[in-house]
Order: sequence, then C-alpha cells, then structure tokens
Amino acid sequence: MKNNFTAIDFETAQGKRWSICQVGLVRVENGITKEKISVLVQPPNNFYWDRFIDIHGITPQQTSTAKTFDKVWQQIEPFIKNQNLVAHNGFSFDFHCLNQTLEYYDIAPPEFTGHCTYRIFGDNLASLCRQYKIPLNHHDALSDAMACAELFQIHLKTLTDE
Repeated sequence: MKNNFTAIDFETAQGKRWSICQVGLVRVENGITKEKISVLVQPPNNFYWDRFIDIHGITPQQTSTAKTFDKVWQQIEPFIKNQNLVAHNGFSFDFHCLNQTLEYYDIAPPEFTGHCTYRIFGDNLASLCRQYKIPLNHHDALSDAMACAELFQIHLKTLTDE
C-alpha cells in the first residue's frame, strides 16, 4: 500500500556515495507521520571535503563521536526493508548512497520499492517546496525527507482524485 512509506534523505561527507554523514527519514502510515529520525553518522575515516561541509554544514567535529553506518543500520533497517522508499533524486543519488554504503560495510541490501519525487514532479526540491509552500531547511537530511514525504502525499492525493 503506497500510503505507507518511508521518505529518506542522505547527506554525504564527500564525493563518494558511501560517505554518508547524516540520515533523515520520515515514516508515514495511512497518510499520518508516525516517526521522524535524524541521525548523524561518522563517515569512513571521518573524512570530509570542504565544499560538502559548505553545502550541509555538517563537520568532522560533529560526527567524531557518532556511530558509523554499520552501527546505525539496525536502527533504520526496519523503515527500509520491504517498504515503499521515497526520495527526491532517489534513483540518481539516495538509493545509490544506501546501496554503496551497505556494500562498503559488507551488509546485504534489503528489498524495497523505490519511488522518486523528482521523477514524479520533474523539478528540484527547493522549487517544489516554494510552489507547494512546504517548509524546507535544504540539505538537512530530516528537513529534506519531511519535504519529500509531503510531496509524495500530494502525489498520492492526485492519484486518488483522478
């Protein structure tokens, strides 16, 4: 059932997709937000590129004592495994981040059904949030995931209205 889904967003520390430094996820069941999770993650070697810090504001100091992704995985896996997973740019970024990070830590990837709000709406997240008056603190993983969840619910509503 598509009105049960997890919206997810990742921020990365550098150009490698396996360098996740923040996970934001929003669990929606029957159109109601049930849970919101934001987790800072220590990327491998806690290594960052400056331009990525400039994008999301997360620094090595903030993740120096954070858990690595393999330690965070058990907390977030139930929200992903066998679920509808929604992300903005999911097929070109977030789903790759997930799969490459799982591969980096030698963790078997779970089954999920991916949905991409960029493919659905054909515009960037900031523009869509302005258009639909959705609050956005862009490049904060939880804020991006919350915005994505709202966009997917708008999409689901248009499907039921047809």
